[in-house]
Amino acid sequence: MQEVNGCVTKTKEIFIALEKGDKKLVGKLAKEISKQEARADTTKNELRNHLPGGLFMPISKSALLEILSLQDDIADDCEDIGILLTLKELTLKDIFKDDFKNFLDKNIETFELVKIIIEDFDNLLETSFAGREAERVKSMVQEVALREHEADLSQRQLLKNIFSNEDQFTHGELQLWLLILKEIRTLSNTSEKLAHRIRNLLDLE
Repeated sequence: MQEVNGCVTKTKEIFIALEKGDKKLVGKLAKEISKQEARADTTKNELRNHLPGGLFMPISKSALLEILSLQDDIADDCEDIGILLTLKELTLKDIFKDDFKNFLDKNIETFELVKIIIEDFDNLLETSFAGREAERVKSMVQEVALREHEADLSQRQLLKNIFSNEDQFTHGELQLWLLILKEIRTLSNTSEKLAHRIRNLLDLE
């Protein structure tokens, strides 16, 4: 998750660079995100390869692998966003800048909540997915779902804004922005899936 968080952090930075119109920095950060994603992928594979067959934990090996895979999906999404931002020179137009920032923030906030859950995973293991720690995580999972819903609402507002002003975009710009928004939206979608996967583990106890 630390490796994945590095990808998300650089994704925030790449949009700051885009707002400033720093094309060179956008390209540099896109490459850095790809390198960071590769590190996350390597870490995931190392964890997979070194898990013993008879893992003695209050969680199945398949569940743990699924949790790793979902985290890796988030890193992949960040890499895709970086790549899309290098396909064509884009500008963060004033007409949708505020709505876009709100949309991006909501998606990243959803991820940051599930990151906290993962960081507390060792505490869940120590308590065998029960007790006060489990209840706290259940509450946080509900908060993740709320943030994901807020991200959904912000996307609708942003799309309405874009389509009501689509004459200010070229066809290529519009299509590329729609692809970028789709990838950003995946950040909160996957984060919610990850949170619910952990919540399901608690329900099994």
